[in-house]
Amino acid sequence: MKKVFILEDLDCAHCAGKIQEEVSKLDGVIACTVAFLTQKMTLDMEDSKVAQIVTAAKKIVKKIEPDVVVTEK
Repeated sequence: MKKVFILEDLDCAHCAGKIQEEVSKLDGVIACTVAFLTQKMTLDMEDSKVAQIVTAAKKIVKKIEPDVVVTEK
């Protein structure tokens, strides 16, 4: 299942790369891309693990960029 999230107020390209790297390591993530310019994170996940992955991904974003607001598109 693919989902797109808006990372509002993402202001660091390096941090976007760190978020992408960390989220990609989560169990059940098939692919993760974080586009700094458009402030979007696209997650391709196993259907059975969507809820856990989304929760964990949001925690990772907050850990790396505390001021970013994550909303589902």
